[in-house]
Amino acid sequence: MSRPRPMKITRWAALATRAAVAAGVAAALPALAAPNYPVTPGQRDTARQVAQAGVPLSELAPDAPDSHVVQRGDTLWDISKLFLKSPWRWPELWGMNLDQIRNPHLIYPGQVLVLVKRDGRATLQIGQSMTADPQTVRLSPRVRAELLDNGAIAAIPLHLIGPFLNEAVVFDTDELERAPRIVATQEGRVLLSRGETAYVLGDLGGAREFRVFRQPQPLRDPVTREILGYEARYVGTADYVRPGSEQSDADSKARVVPASFVVTTIRMEAGVGDRLSPVPQRELTAYAPHAPAVPVDGRIASIYGEALSAGQNQIVALNKGRRDGLERGHVLALWRAGRADFDTTSGGKTPIQLPDERHGLLFVFSVFERVSYALIVNVKDPVKPGDRFTAP
Repeated sequence: MSRPRPMKITRWAALATRAAVAAGVAAALPALAAPNYPVTPGQRDTARQVAQAGVPLSELAPDAPDSHVVQRGDTLWDISKLFLKSPWRWPELWGMNLDQIRNPHLIYPGQVLVLVKRDGRATLQIGQSMTADPQTVRLSPRVRAELLDNGAIAAIPLHLIGPFLNEAVVFDTDELERAPRIVATQEGRVLLSRGETAYVLGDLGGAREFRVFRQPQPLRDPVTREILGYEARYVGTADYVRPGSEQSDADSKARVVPASFVVTTIRMEAGVGDRLSPVPQRELTAYAPHAPAVPVDGRIASIYGEALSAGQNQIVALNKGRRDGLERGHVLALWRAGRADFDTTSGGKTPIQLPDERHGLLFVFSVFERVSYALIVNVKDPVKPGDRFTAP
């Protein structure tokens, strides 16, 4: 992301003074008190600690702007990266002005964030809208807007992870073996495309919208080789059309009539034997970048899909999950393994081991019991199964 230039504000000091008025602006935003944007006790404590004095200037990004007009397309990660060296340290950014920025999830396009530096500390305040000021420098629009349903900006680009919230799924056991299954297809077709009919047997449990999966494969820990869960290959979705039944023919033999489904979306063509699982409710709002509260040291279990390595904005599976303390929104550091080498400077060949080098960041967006999925936010070298990650 290109970094915007600092805005030239002719009456910057006066604007900083008037920023107290923004409390009224914030109060006028009806969604500000919405309860469904979680802020953990630890994050709130961090914010309270810096709310009075702000943060040391040493914690600011080297070219942090004096102010920033929030744009459609901004994310909380983008804004944190503008002002702070570590974009996941959003509690400090929020805590710079706890009274005005009451909830970091609820920052809106058009708001002016003003950085005030005083006595070796920095505070962030919400200034008055400056859209009519001829000296205002507006940011160029991003590729696509990242707004929540209430108009607030999102924590990270949702379009990068949205498709995977229903697609990247790990089952703790091989439960799909007992799930409803496609037993026949429309007019005996070998494969089904969108809009075609599938016939299904099994307990539907009252659901009406289902994901379709191919046979799940064991997901193994790259170090211990133990099975962490079963990763199912996503096929698409199908909607319930009519129920199945039982009928008797002329010889009083019972026959089962399968339930009917229509294929609604596909990643690959569906077929006989594919399994169905109810579509869970999607939650796109409960993301806030933050570091784990406890030490984390794990490995990349696999690259999502069939690639052998991954780069920025791709998805990886981690060998740590809910039981290990990982949660949605955790930011993790990626490490490149140091290679084995030899010291030839002393006349011989002494074996040496070069240290691991940190070279990227992960953002955890989906957590299961023993496995998590993460987005590669940035990285220098290709990421492979077995690569190490830690707390940042």
